[in-house]
Formats: sequence, C-alpha cells, structure tokens
Amino acid sequence: MASDRGQTQQFTRPVRRIVLGTMILCLLGLFLFWRIDSPRAERARAQIVDTVVPSFDWALLPVTKVAGMIEDFHSYTRIYEQNQELRRELQQMKAWKEAALQLEQENAKLLDLNKVRLDPSLTYITGVVLADSGSPFRQSVLLNVGARDGIRDGWATTDGLGLAGRISGVGQTSSRVILLTDSNSRIPVTIQPSGQRAILAGDNSALPPIDFLETPEQVRPGDRVVSSGDGGVFPAGLLVGQVAMGTDGRLRVRLAVEYDRLEYLRVLRSQDTERLTDPGNLVVPGNSGRATIADAGEPGDG
Repeated sequence: MASDRGQTQQFTRPVRRIVLGTMILCLLGLFLFWRIDSPRAERARAQIVDTVVPSFDWALLPVTKVAGMIEDFHSYTRIYEQNQELRRELQQMKAWKEAALQLEQENAKLLDLNKVRLDPSLTYITGVVLADSGSPFRQSVLLNVGARDGIRDGWATTDGLGLAGRISGVGQTSSRVILLTDSNSRIPVTIQPSGQRAILAGDNSALPPIDFLETPEQVRPGDRVVSSGDGGVFPAGLLVGQVAMGTDGRLRVRLAVEYDRLEYLRVLRSQDTERLTDPGNLVVPGNSGRATIADAGEPGDG
C-alpha cells in the first residue's frame, strides 16, 4: 500500500507542475495578447468578447442580483436615516407650533387689552401673573412688575375688562395683588342705573356680597356695578361686574374678571391720586367685620 501511494504521488507531482505551468503561460499569453496594440489583435479581442461574454449571462446573474441587493440595502439605509431626520424635524415643528399657538393666544389677549378705552388721565403698565396664593383664606396673585416699574401700593388692577383688585405689597421686581374676592378687600362701588353707593366686601367666594346698601329695593339682579372713586384711591367708573342674587338671599356681584383664566393684569397708575404711605390702612381689621361709607371716603380706603 505504501508503494502504491508513493507511485501515485510521483505521477501527480509532474502533472500538477505541467498544468500549473501551462495555466501560467496561457494567462501570460492572454495578458500579452490583450495588451498588444494592433488592429488585428483588436479585431480578435472584439470577436472573443462577442463570442464569450453573452454566454456568461447566466454566470453574471447572481453577481448582478447581489449587487442590486447591496444597492437596495444602501438605499434603505439612506431612507431610514432620512425618515429619522424627518421625525426629528417634525417633533421640532410640533414644539414650534405649540410655541406659536401660545404666542398667538398671548398676542390676542394683549390686543384685547389694548381695545379697552380708559380715562385719558390714567396710564398703565401690563404685568404677567406669576403665581397665586394657593390658599382658600387668601385671594391674591403675584405680578412681575414692582418698584423698578414705578408701582405703588393701592393702585387698581384690571384684566382689561373689569376691576381685578389692588396692589398691596410692592417689591423691587414684583408686587402682590389682593383680589376683590379676598376677605380683606373692601371696595366702594356704585350700582347703575339707580346710583346706589355701597361697599363690595370680599368673603373668599366667587360672588362677593354687597354691604351697606342704602335702598336695596332699587337694585335688581343684572344691574351694572362700577367703582365709585370714593376715597381717591380707585378711579371712578371701572367695571366691577353685575348684581346677582346669592343662594343665601343676599345681593352679590358676579365679577367681570375671570380669575381662573388670569394671565395678565393691567396696573392703573394715576399721578393725580393720593399716594399711600401705609398699605395697612387699605385693609379693614378682620375683627370689625363691617365698614361704613364714611370709612370708604377716607384717603386710605381701597
């Protein structure tokens, strides 16, 4: 068996060398033939290509398919990247859309403020509501305007339609507004068309009651309530709301201001009004529970 295996190897080695040498010579000859710059060689090469290449279409088909799959994969990758980029841009556009809607709403509210006509002697500054007190026993909000803007204690604030409250406490960059619904709020008002004078007393409810009404029989639900200007603190003629009949049978006021949608407040500043040096005088002591029309006429009453 060993001798047969040795004879086979002795026979195959020369054959391999001959085949390898022949292939090298053929390839070298084919290379030289393909490099020859001759018209005859060119014609021969053209005939060979015309004869051989069409018959290799079946062999090139898998290569073509694989190349197409690779190109499709690259195309799919590019489409995926573009899709992700479009998703990011769409998300940014949604954010910009939301910002644009908010700005549009704010602009509409500011334009609505500018439509209101006030006394020409009054000037104003518009502030943004920062926060509320968050307490059921204190109805107030913070504004982003303060002493640097010339804000003073006792000045009236409005949402552009109706009276909202008064300034009570001024910082350098912020101020606090006591709303009409606060239990410390006492506002002298006039009821139209009867001309009755009264005090709007806050009680931490949405419908503050009317106190010290001289002739209640002349007042009807739906009558217009405006500030009277008594005391020289609040300007006269500012809309407060309408008279409404409460569930307890008392005459109350449905305020024109929507406190649940309060975002801006206009602070009315009139240099003609008396400047208050003690904001505590604006607040009626809690243990008294009552005020009089004469008290409303004091310069410190708001």
